[in-house]
Amino acid sequence: QVQLVESGGGLVQAGGSLRLSCAASGRTFSSYAMGWFRQAPGKEREFVAAISWSGYGTYYADSVKGRFTISRDNAKNTVYLQMNSLKPEDTAVYYCAADPTTIATEVTEYDYWGQGTQVTVSS
Repeated sequence: QVQLVESGGGLVQAGGSLRLSCAASGRTFSSYAMGWFRQAPGKEREFVAAISWSGYGTYYADSVKGRFTISRDNAKNTVYLQMNSLKPEDTAVYYCAADPTTIATEVTEYDYWGQGTQVTVSS
């Protein structure tokens, strides 16, 4: 079984920054594509960013493009999400996910999920 654990969430003022981490435990594969999703109260879970197994292919939601950066360290089985210029509308639970087949932007394409970490941005 592959387990994903997110960390780095917290409270921050608008315009501030946070760096989220997702650490994998158990049996892992460096060839997995990795993604970040978020879910705000009363909303559906939405795509934020994804990265290929090599780290050279990345996708971003239009709402975070230019502000967020996804990266990975396969030697540490860890993926990161650097979030800059945070806005109140970024407030949500952020989830890490792994896809053993290919890079994807849809929730249904990912097989493994973490429990989430809360990010709250105040105005």
